Amino acid sequence: MPEGFRELSLHVTSLNRAPRGAGVIGHHSELAEIVLVDGLRVLSAVHTWCRLSASLGLDDLVVMGDGLVCRKKPLATMVQLQMAVSEYSGRGCGKLRDALQLLRRGTDSARETALRLLVIRAGFPEPEVNGVILNSYGAEIAHGDLVFRDYRTILEYEGRQHSENARQFAIDIARLDDVMEARWRVIRVDRALMASRPTLLGKIGRALREGGWKR
Repeated sequence: MPEGFRELSLHVTSLNRAPRGAGVIGHHSELAEIVLVDGLRVLSAVHTWCRLSASLGLDDLVVMGDGLVCRKKPLATMVQLQMAVSEYSGRGCGKLRDALQLLRRGTDSARETALRLLVIRAGFPEPEVNGVILNSYGAEIAHGDLVFRDYRTILEYEGRQHSENARQFAIDIARLDDVMEARWRVIRVDRALMASRPTLLGKIGRALREGGWKR
């Protein structure tokens, strides 16, 4: 779910009449894909994403959609999302179609998605998501969060887990050192830099131009 999402009410969908009750928000649907999770009958992740288009903003829908087709243990494929969007006609269907165009497979976090959206809306080239980085011998040394391959520039989002987990922190240091030895420019982005957009966009622009970008 998108960062900061909070929902205190229980949403219940019925194939007959929308249920009502204290703390319950009822929905009626004649089309619903049901799956079992810990013995509970719930809407599938894809159908839940479609339904939330009525209440979530565009960027939150993109974050959630990216999460469905993430790099590790994805819950859906792009084909499944495309089919679900084509069949969905409820509130928010237009926004859902817009979100679908912005989804990219292979993300690792909501912050990566937010950073990617910020980058493309600023007019920069669209980066690869978790692009493979090779050394001069052709060996894989890393996956870059957001990779501007033509300009040898990588954006790495540094969440709290990177610094609070000693083992992960050591792995990250070694990985980034290998990447920089291969002559890539690495911009490490954290929450504070994300909040300072002029500084962040200035850093990205300078790095891309130094790499040969002609704008």
